[in-house]
Amino acid sequence: MESCIIQSPLGFTKIIGDVDGITSVTVLNSEEKITDIIPVELEDCAIQLHEYFMGERKQFNLKLNASGTNFQKRVWHALEQIPYGKTTSYLDLSKQLGDVKAIRAVANANGKNPLWIIVPCHRVIGSNGSLTGYAGGLHRKKWLLEHESPYKQQSLF
Repeated sequence: MESCIIQSPLGFTKIIGDVDGITSVTVLNSEEKITDIIPVELEDCAIQLHEYFMGERKQFNLKLNASGTNFQKRVWHALEQIPYGKTTSYLDLSKQLGDVKAIRAVANANGKNPLWIIVPCHRVIGSNGSLTGYAGGLHRKKWLLEHESPYKQQSLF
């Protein structure tokens, strides 16, 4: 497995993967040394993340190889279908997966998503529109949703 640390507007980001695909993208809550030379297996991921943060990319085109249960992988696949700039609720996601009673399991799988931003778990909100739990912190979820919003609000201050 190869790994690297890149800088993003939301903090230091660790990418892990190999020739079989990207296994993990996580935002870190500490300062880390940025990788000088990104391993070739991770270059495309680093480039696409940079493009995303610059507002030049709305979809990722990467070979992914995340570890998880079959159910988690079904949830993560469903997350990949949420369009850029759109949101869905945990309830709607569980309905889409065919079991409205699985809402807690869907939320749990969402929280275990190892591919930050690439598999857009930040696009899942509460049924009432609230910014519910996010492993990277609600401030990052808010930033990501605002970044993807087609309606840009100017700051008054």
